[in-house]
Amino acid sequence: MITRFDSAVRAIAGSGGVRRALGLAAAALAIALLVEPAAPGSAQGSGARYEGVATCAGSTCHGRAEGNGEVVRQDEIATWQEPSSVAGAHSRAFAVLASPRGRQIAASLGLGAPTSAPACLGCHATYEPGSPKGPRFQLSDGVGCESCHGASSGWLAVHYAKPATHASNVAAGLAPLDNPQVRARLCLDCHYGSSDTGQFVTHAMMAAGHPRISFELDLFSALQQHHDEDADYAARKGRTDNVRLWAVGQAEAVARSTDLFARPGFGTAGVFPEYYFYDCHSCHRAIADGPQRRLTFETNPGRPIPFGMAPWNDENIIMLSAAAKAFAPGRAERFDAASRDFHRAMGEGRAEAAAAAQRLRGEASALSGALAGRGYASGDAFTVVQAIADRTLSARFTDYAGSAQAVMAVDTLLNAMVRDGRVTTGAAAGIRANINRAYGAVRSPESYNPTQFRAALGQATRAIGALR
Repeated sequence: MITRFDSAVRAIAGSGGVRRALGLAAAALAIALLVEPAAPGSAQGSGARYEGVATCAGSTCHGRAEGNGEVVRQDEIATWQEPSSVAGAHSRAFAVLASPRGRQIAASLGLGAPTSAPACLGCHATYEPGSPKGPRFQLSDGVGCESCHGASSGWLAVHYAKPATHASNVAAGLAPLDNPQVRARLCLDCHYGSSDTGQFVTHAMMAAGHPRISFELDLFSALQQHHDEDADYAARKGRTDNVRLWAVGQAEAVARSTDLFARPGFGTAGVFPEYYFYDCHSCHRAIADGPQRRLTFETNPGRPIPFGMAPWNDENIIMLSAAAKAFAPGRAERFDAASRDFHRAMGEGRAEAAAAAQRLRGEASALSGALAGRGYASGDAFTVVQAIADRTLSARFTDYAGSAQAVMAVDTLLNAMVRDGRVTTGAAAGIRANINRAYGAVRSPESYNPTQFRAALGQATRAIGALR
């Protein structure tokens, strides 16, 4: 997956905010995941009008070359447009459709011009065909402000002036992205998929060249952050709890994937299953025909499926299991049982698998509510890192996707410890080498070795645990 690891590191190196928040290996991994950016959110049918990026870009609004920080930074448009940086990925989303790769994918699928294909525009632009547009709206802006913050006709003229509050702006149509469940569901529309037009990456699209989709809410939020959480932000919205954001993101990802799988038309593709939902590298591995069988995968203790069957991509399921054990132990066993039943049903039939998917979705949704509603203490990040390192859970890191998700989790949780003052910047820098070795083990699926990865991740989690 990380086909541009070194160039991505160089591209991100100039971003001070990202460099302070994350390791360069984390940024490189996220760049690879974000290479085809997304446009979540919808106002279709609400009557709200999309006004376009230009309406936010005034020099006294969000279009200053340098923010003065009086209330908000005011340089958000410059950050959104940052060339080559991951922070500017959304602004480049439409343009990549016209790239050689974009045109090749569209041609292979018979979509015509990708810049006008609904199957592409749903995630590469603020694409709302059923909603009115203002005179300054341009599809070519890509994933603009309103893709995430909501159609602005109801709140644009009033959101910055007293007596407006965050609550009044939300009532006028501004998306409440401070709510972790709202943010996760909105981002997942494209960073996993939805039932809306152009917001589902089929296996056929990936076969034509579209990158594999992956999602981790806290890491992706940090890399797309256009604001500083200063005292004013905290007074208006409260401070983000990064452990909560990570955990809720995992729960919502499991709920979304199982919901889509169970829907008619999503779980199947002709006589075959829709392979988008399955672990890519269980099939896309070296095949050798020799006198002795060459085993290219490990049996996974969390998947009671028949030998040789393509497994579900359970990267978020594994992480949610860790979050449940750490923060909602009363629900953890029910979730794990539903997960095992879901995997087992894959070997029984489509109807059984769809029913099991809905049961698992119910458990994930219940966990999302529990994780969003609980209070978090400064030591909670240590607790969930310990859960990830637990021998029972770490034995499930047999596949590339799940392993990449695990190292992103450990990295983002370490950053939370630093922000909470539980770990010093110097101590975190000392652990960074261990984390970077784990990132190196998932640098590409071709070189991935599960035994080496588990050893590298174990070194990192033990080093973190020693600081508790």
